[in-house]
Amino acid sequence: MRSSDFKKAALLALALVLIAIACWELYLRNDDIKPAYDDGEDLWSNKRGMVYEPKDKSTVFIGSSRIKYDLDIDTWKKITEEHAIQLAIEGECPRPLLEDLGNDKNFKGKLIIDVTETLFFSSSPFTITRPGKYVTYFKKRTPAQLASFQLNRLLESGLVFLDKDNFSLNTMLGKLHIPNRKGVFSPPFDFPLELGRVSYSRQNIMMDRFLTDTALLGQATGLWLFYDKINDEAPVSGDSLDHVLQRVKNAVDKIRQRGGQVLFVRTPSSGYYWPTEQKNFPREKYWDRLLSYTNSPGIHFIDHKETDHFILPEWSHMSQPQAIEFTKSFIKILEEKGWQFPHKQNNTNSKNL
Repeated sequence: MRSSDFKKAALLALALVLIAIACWELYLRNDDIKPAYDDGEDLWSNKRGMVYEPKDKSTVFIGSSRIKYDLDIDTWKKITEEHAIQLAIEGECPRPLLEDLGNDKNFKGKLIIDVTETLFFSSSPFTITRPGKYVTYFKKRTPAQLASFQLNRLLESGLVFLDKDNFSLNTMLGKLHIPNRKGVFSPPFDFPLELGRVSYSRQNIMMDRFLTDTALLGQATGLWLFYDKINDEAPVSGDSLDHVLQRVKNAVDKIRQRGGQVLFVRTPSSGYYWPTEQKNFPREKYWDRLLSYTNSPGIHFIDHKETDHFILPEWSHMSQPQAIEFTKSFIKILEEKGWQFPHKQNNTNSKNL
C-alpha cells in the first residue's frame, strides 16, 4: 500500500471512530443521561487528601452508601459555609477508614461517621477489602497517577460515555446476562444506573425518572431483597462485638487527643429495611452501646421529628429533594448539640461589632 493510501485509510478510520463516539454520546444525552464520575480509588483519594483543611473549614464524612445519598453537599456548603469531604464507600464497612484517620497524626478535624449496622458491625472480610485498598492507593499514589486523575476529571466532566461503571465494553457485556455455567453465581439483574449518578464531590443523586418509574424502583428493591435473602452472616456479637467496639474507641480517642471532633449518625431507612434492621440490630445492643463505649455524641434519625418521617424511594437512600430537606434538619440538630460552623461564628462576630 502506498504511503498516501495508508494515510487516507488511517484518516477514514479515525473519522469513523469519531463519528461513532459522537453518535454514542448524543444517544446517551438524548436519553437524559448527564456526565458522572467514576467513583473509584482515584476520586476517593482526591477527597482523602482534603482532610487536612483547617477544622473550621471542613467536616469529613465516612460511612456506607446512605450518607453519600442523604448528605446534599451543596446545601451543606451553602448553610454552614464549610466544605463537606465525602469519604464514604458504597456497600463497605467504614471502620478501616476510621482507623486510617485515627492513625493519621495530621488529621485533627471534624468527623461524622454514618452507621448502617449491617455494614458497620460486619465481620465479613469482604466489606473491608475495598476500603483497605483505597487507603493503600492514597498512600502510594504516584505523580503520574495524580496527573492522570486530573486529565480524566476534565474529560469525565463533559462526556457521558466515559462512565466506565455503566458504559464501558466490559460493563455492557456484563449486562447481557448470558446464562451462567454451573456453579457460577451472579445476581438476577443489575442495579439501574438511574438509581445514582456520582458527582465530583462524590454525592450520589437519583435521576428523576427513577423516582417515577415503578419498574426501576422494583428492580432496586428486588435486588435488596435478593441480597438480604442470600446473606447468611450473623450479626457480630459477644467477644467479637467487644473487639469491634474497642477498635472503634481506639481510633476515636486518637482523633480527639489531637483536638478533633467525632460524631455518629444513624441515617434513615424505611420500608422493608427499618423493621428488619431493628430486629437484627437491637438499638440498645448496638447503637446505644456504640455511643456509650466510645463516649461519643450521636444523632439517630428516629429521635428527631425533623428526620423521623422519611419514606425512601427504595427503602435505603434518599432522593435529592429529600436529601436537601434532611441536610437542613441535620445541620440544625448538629448545632443544637454544640457542633460549630463558620457561619455561626461569623454571625456572632457580626453581632459583636
